[in-house]
Amino acid sequence: MTPPDASHGRGRRPAGHAPATRLSELRGRHGLSVLPSVPPLPPPGPDEITVASYNVHKCVGTDRRFDPGRIAQVIAEIQPDILAVQEADRRFGRRIGLLDTQALQQSGLSLVPVSRLPDGHGWHGNALLVRRGTPLEVQRLALPGAEPRGAVLTEIELPAGKLRIVAAHFGLLRRCRLRQAATILEAIARGTSMPTLMLGDLNEWRPGPRSSLRPLESLFGSVAFGPASFPSRMPVFALDRIFGWPRGVVRDVQAHNSSLARIASDHLPLKARLSLAAAHAAPSGEVAAAA
Repeated sequence: MTPPDASHGRGRRPAGHAPATRLSELRGRHGLSVLPSVPPLPPPGPDEITVASYNVHKCVGTDRRFDPGRIAQVIAEIQPDILAVQEADRRFGRRIGLLDTQALQQSGLSLVPVSRLPDGHGWHGNALLVRRGTPLEVQRLALPGAEPRGAVLTEIELPAGKLRIVAAHFGLLRRCRLRQAATILEAIARGTSMPTLMLGDLNEWRPGPRSSLRPLESLFGSVAFGPASFPSRMPVFALDRIFGWPRGVVRDVQAHNSSLARIASDHLPLKARLSLAAAHAAPSGEVAAAA
């Protein structure tokens, strides 16, 4: 995306165009509402965990430098208990993993065994890391579309109970994203009823009726609003999302907009709070009905 002040020479900004003003103008051009200010996340409550999603752009930053250690530093800033990573592997040739797993382990995070390769990290680039918990089942979903895309569906036993996690990276075409959302809902409906977390780069910036994420509302509720996460230097579009079922168990969703995160990838990470106690207090059997 060309910066709006590129025509003014040497990056000089016209008078009165502060970054916040320019962001508002960019969102207005694309029919997006002005984002409200979001306070920093409060410390987690006793029954809450931090969840996050991060498209790491194959560990290549906006300075075009490949630096997995820098990605690990951004993740350490967030201190997530559950983390979904997109573009964690090479896309072409042998799909070896690109993450600095040693640095991530030092942050207390371990890879869920998703890849079918001994040196891979994800499935179609989707990797999943957890701080604690025991994976009970891992499904690798091939998502329909014009380009190879996938999702990982994992059931995990946490100290507070079972949790289903869906980590996904949707395609670039709206018609493909609609089919991919339907595939995700069908996979969830085939499983038993349990709290469900969905997170990833869903590649949809349109709010309202044109959104390809509308099918997901039958389970997760409104998908109209999301924090802007792309491009990382001046986030305008809400491409990355975190949803939860039962509704209301995920709160305080926001972009992690640190100085390092603005350079490490072309996406900002998203982070949120997940209340497992609230999730397990919900009535059973609603997942199948909602899907």
